[in-house]
Amino acid sequence: MQNSNPSSALEWRDHQPYSSQFEDVYFSSDNGLQETQYVFLQGNRLAERWQALQTQHFTVIETGFGTGLNFLCCCQLWLETAPSDATLHFISVEKYPLTLQDLKTALDLWPDLTSYKQVFLAHYPAMLNGESISISDGRIRLTLLIGDAVTQLAMLNSPADAWLLDGFAPAKNPDMWQPALFSNMARLSHAGTTFATFTSAGDVRRNLIAAGFKVQKRPGFGRKREMLVGHYSDELDTVSDKPKP
Repeated sequence: MQNSNPSSALEWRDHQPYSSQFEDVYFSSDNGLQETQYVFLQGNRLAERWQALQTQHFTVIETGFGTGLNFLCCCQLWLETAPSDATLHFISVEKYPLTLQDLKTALDLWPDLTSYKQVFLAHYPAMLNGESISISDGRIRLTLLIGDAVTQLAMLNSPADAWLLDGFAPAKNPDMWQPALFSNMARLSHAGTTFATFTSAGDVRRNLIAAGFKVQKRPGFGRKREMLVGHYSDELDTVSDKPKP
């Protein structure tokens, strides 16, 4: 695959993708699929929100596309729960995209996602050059933005209904988790926009609050003690340490 974008420095450790550049995993070694479902889908209450959806459109914005696992899980859930005439727009930012072969190898770990994996993989090279793709007769649209998250989000005007704050841990990739990320999130959010992230780092928590998000801690997935969820309120608030029911 030929493109001008910097590729990720990826290794395979025990059949799991690992970034040698950031010295971090792409997903939990416990179970990456269950991690996505717990942290991002349940953390944003997507199933119940999509079942009760009253609008024609829903936009998810993700930081850190990685292997595309979050996207494919969202596709599956959307088609199972959302109204048939509604459209999901999934926007994701990735500074160091995987090669097509590494992407295939990573997603082969999850045979249950085969329905839309092949369509996605077939269009992946074109997406690296700026093309969006549409699948399932237009019910889902994917836009992949290649580059620094802060820079890409600053140029975006599509408001988010839910945020998936993924990517490598703040201690490993501080350039992404800077205050400008959260100010861009606030600009692209509305009352009721939700977020979920695997990290409970203090700087992340404080920056979310400063940007106008109400933040809650909840038990993390696997070996992670805690994670963060919440919603945009445009009001300054303090963090709640009570786990979300």
